[in-house]
Amino acid sequence: MTDSAAEHGRVIALLSLAAFASAASMRACDALLPVLVRGFGVTTHQAARTVSVFALAYGVTQMLYGPLGDRYGKLRVIAVAASAGVAASLGAMLAPGLGWLIGFRAVGGATAAAIIPLSMAWIGDQIAYEQRQATLARFLVGQMLGVIFGQFIGGVFADHLSWRWTFGFLAATYLAAAAALWTQAVGASPAAAGAPVAFARRMLEIGRAAWPRVIFATVFFEGLAVFGALAFVPWHLHHRFGVSLTLAALAPGAFGLAGICYALLARRLLARIGEAGLVRLGAACLAIGLVGLALGGSWLLAIPESALIGIGYYMMHNTLQTHATQMAPESRGTAVSLFASCFFLGQATGVSIGSALVDSIGGAPIFTAAAVVLIALATAFGSALRRRSAAH
Repeated sequence: MTDSAAEHGRVIALLSLAAFASAASMRACDALLPVLVRGFGVTTHQAARTVSVFALAYGVTQMLYGPLGDRYGKLRVIAVAASAGVAASLGAMLAPGLGWLIGFRAVGGATAAAIIPLSMAWIGDQIAYEQRQATLARFLVGQMLGVIFGQFIGGVFADHLSWRWTFGFLAATYLAAAAALWTQAVGASPAAAGAPVAFARRMLEIGRAAWPRVIFATVFFEGLAVFGALAFVPWHLHHRFGVSLTLAALAPGAFGLAGICYALLARRLLARIGEAGLVRLGAACLAIGLVGLALGGSWLLAIPESALIGIGYYMMHNTLQTHATQMAPESRGTAVSLFASCFFLGQATGVSIGSALVDSIGGAPIFTAAAVVLIALATAFGSALRRRSAAH
């Protein structure tokens, strides 16, 4: 391995640690919804704002972080954001009421927003396109582990200590990531000098191109359908089968574990069935898993069903991510952040819709509707990929 490749490997490992903290923070409240409802005496719709405001703040602040990453250096901005995540997590841990918790969750979403998109953009800057999808898959192992442990630790702490210790764990994780990243950010080359960047004009230029619009629309509805359903899996299992929050969190944890399995297989799957094939197969896995959750007669079945959803999601989403890093190579940080903005605005929309309905209709109709949306979405995006491939 060359010195450059070894250095890239070290930085990617640190970025993956930061992605773990970001993803764990993102999913931490999914398993906490029942205990927040009981503890604060509120409805599920009110408690679910701890999930939706995080995603909303995450999506909106992408408009800020993308240009900042391009201007001041992606590693520096990621290190600052991870440091701010420590404070946001401690604030959530000590929140005296639900309103304060929701506020600190919004701050947490705004700080976490820089980490994964700018990490992807940094990888896009450093890694050739031919190796990029496999490299992104390896980097995203940290995110996948964060999805697993974010929900699981939420359930464990809620059952055995207090939901507040979930955020203490997140603060410690952010602190470790921030300390490690600053050692790399200090030595990184500064951003190229020059005239101030016309941020709004750059965003408009990216948005005027047809292919980025396809990517943005697809990832918005993907986020709406997948996470508008996934956020309510622990709630559904806890209420339908009466299992503890620790056990209820095992099912969505399988989602992230399946993503790790995909990361190990990504290169071979891509070579065998291509990008359009990954999208179609991924959507089929998503739909089967979601319909299984809706129909399942046992909480144990939810574990393999969630694993199927996970591998299907990462097949589809990793393909979208790879194209996002190539939409505008000259403004990659801005382009990837716009991509993430659409994704998390979709998540916020999906969770808001789901939380308004789940108390009255239950989780099963939400899972079924998500399956229908994802099949339609994959059909349209797969066709667009084939047309684009034929044109090039």
